[in-house]
Amino acid sequence: MSWISENYEKVAVGAAVLAATGLAYAGWSKLGSVELDFGSVPKGKPPESDPGVKNAGMVAKTKSSFQLKREWTKVEDEGRPVDLFTGIALFVNKNDQKKPVDPIDGAPIHPPIPNSWWLEYRIDPGFGDSPLRDADEDGFSNKDEFAAKTDPSNTKDFPALITKLTYIGDESVQWVLRPGFEAAGGSFTFTYGDGKAGNKVGAANPVPPGGIFFEKGPAMGRFKLLGSEKRRVMNEAIQAEEEITYVRVEDQKPNKKGDVYEIPASFRTADQRKHARFDRTAVLSLQALGLSGQEFRVEENTSFALPLGDGKKPYRMKEVTPERIVIEFTGGDGKVQTYDIMKGATGPAAP
Repeated sequence: MSWISENYEKVAVGAAVLAATGLAYAGWSKLGSVELDFGSVPKGKPPESDPGVKNAGMVAKTKSSFQLKREWTKVEDEGRPVDLFTGIALFVNKNDQKKPVDPIDGAPIHPPIPNSWWLEYRIDPGFGDSPLRDADEDGFSNKDEFAAKTDPSNTKDFPALITKLTYIGDESVQWVLRPGFEAAGGSFTFTYGDGKAGNKVGAANPVPPGGIFFEKGPAMGRFKLLGSEKRRVMNEAIQAEEEITYVRVEDQKPNKKGDVYEIPASFRTADQRKHARFDRTAVLSLQALGLSGQEFRVEENTSFALPLGDGKKPYRMKEVTPERIVIEFTGGDGKVQTYDIMKGATGPAAP
């Protein structure tokens, strides 16, 4: 057996030590060239691919600025306060763009509204249609609010709502009340019809003076017989006078209570249209407060509020016709104003 065979382990360890020593020397000898091979040791100006965060040092500086106490100081220009975020010459003359318009001491931007009004309510007058705009979106233009001396920036302060009331049309019920023949004690029979339903008081139970009728139906309890009288009137058909009995009836409907009708007894059926009357209701819309397009109805001779549901009812629907409505308004001072609104029109004018 040879010496190597007997000392194999010692030989293997020695060879490993020599190999490690050789590798260590090779690494040391190449140390100076690492920067050329890998660019790991930058010299001079860093290349564009520098992985560092640009301006990272500004973060700490920015954070520290938050600790500083900063206050806006109100400034003045010749005694006038100046908005810190705008200049003084906000507008220019459209005919001379080099000439600024002073919104305080200069001529009105939108006559007759003074410039001070826009500044007081912080409304932008910088649009050509600024007077027609609605800053608080309550349905009234800036011009409307200026004329009414209301706050154009407050949705709860606005001009009289009746100026935004539109008369859309009427819903009317035509009816005819016809007294029949006269019975004992000045009592009468009656018939009533409105085109959809009717009532009748027959000869078996005529209505006495002072009696309220009908007992049922659409006109139940609506009328009261006051009395009757005979008159001599000219009959144009025969060109001669004749005696006619006129019956006086008082309406008991809440919105018509007190209305008295004088109706000839037993008038001809052909004359029913001549003696017809109407229960009229106005169909309305309020073009303000976001209610535009929403219809509501008010009967003739009834009080109502604007908008509906408000506790006070200062308005009264005095008259309704297919062409117009007449409204009375009672102000806080007790004075009554009358307004006419034509069908399809918005905004009445006081007489």
